Amino acid sequence: MEMQAYGVKEFCTTHGISRSGFYALLKLGKGPKTMKVGTRTLVSTEAAKDWRKACETPSGRVH
Repeated sequence: MEMQAYGVKEFCTTHGISRSGFYALLKLGKGPKTMKVGTRTLVSTEAAKDWRKACETPSGRVH
């Protein structure tokens, strides 16, 4: 079965960022869209894809 959502730890590991970096991006409004399921914060695979696409710039920097 294909993964439908990442936990924060899995998202960070998969995308090569730290947890503190993840939360810093969210605070700046530059992180992926998240959802809460109970007490867990999740990132859907669609939101992860959208975030990666938004990060693609000629310089390769997160904007």
